Amino acid sequence: MTIVIDKDIPFIQGVFEHYATVHYYVGSEIDAAAVKHADALIIRTRTKCNEALLDGSKVKIIATATIGYDHIDLDYCRSRGIHVQNASGCNAGAVMNYVLSAMYGTASRKRINLDGFTVGIIGVGNVGSRVAGALRLLGFNVLQNDPPRAEIEGPAQFCDLDYLLRKSDVVTMHVPLTSETRNMADAAFFSKMKLGAFFINASRGEVVDETALLHAVPKLGSVVIDTWCNEPDINRELLQVTDIATPHIAGYSYQGKLVGTSMAVRAVARYLGIKKLFDFFPDPQGQPRDAVKLDLRNKNQGQRTSILQYNYPIFTDDFLLRIAPQDFESLRANYRYRREFFID
Repeated sequence: MTIVIDKDIPFIQGVFEHYATVHYYVGSEIDAAAVKHADALIIRTRTKCNEALLDGSKVKIIATATIGYDHIDLDYCRSRGIHVQNASGCNAGAVMNYVLSAMYGTASRKRINLDGFTVGIIGVGNVGSRVAGALRLLGFNVLQNDPPRAEIEGPAQFCDLDYLLRKSDVVTMHVPLTSETRNMADAAFFSKMKLGAFFINASRGEVVDETALLHAVPKLGSVVIDTWCNEPDINRELLQVTDIATPHIAGYSYQGKLVGTSMAVRAVARYLGIKKLFDFFPDPQGQPRDAVKLDLRNKNQGQRTSILQYNYPIFTDDFLLRIAPQDFESLRANYRYRREFFID
């Protein structure tokens, strides 16, 4: 068996070598020649799995160590009998941490009182649900928009998008990239938002019309962008007007990466019948395996801000991108994974 692996997936080198021939590549450099004789691919978002890559290959399974799979042509894979597995929910806690740190950090810098704020969450899957749960524990009003879930579960927990935009003091995006969500945050979207509302995007860059966002910035209270169109060649004008700008690392926690890698390895092991790896979990290499518990519920805004910024100093990530936006990919590949926290 032959397995091709993105070399920037953490904790995976040496795992499959006893059972298969393994080749490691930079994700964006995995091409048709590299995968031609591979039985399995283990990738991240930088490898575009489509007909151009896969035609003529013997690939049977693609495991992506990410929650999203918009970089994989699912229709083509189905037509070829290629199994696709993502790492659903692996980074939910990390993105929740990112949203809280961004909200409190920017509010502190701008002397904005968050008491009584309503937060609108667009996309309430694994990530959006974690964000909603944490915000409710902290006393925020939460609005949820997720048409697929509302159709299945009924409308009681959800509202339509227009209502959410009109009523929310913070709007945070957690949708997958689909034909329905591409450019959903357009000029009409921003025109409906409240004056002074925060806007956060930690889902996919392409769900935002960046030109429309640039025009909307003067009416918004804070703009936080982790995911960008045309990564790694990001919009420098947008970078300059954001309050927090980071290089697609919202989900980059130590715990999230442990789980994401374990899910990808287990998927490939089970598909290929490598029994000794069915329950694989990476060696945390002396680092804590579990997230840290934070006591935030009875703290005031200043105390919460201090605790959150100590546990995840998001402005450090912002600073590193601003001084070297040309190093976007390097900042991601060499990121020092932070320890997740949770609120109880």
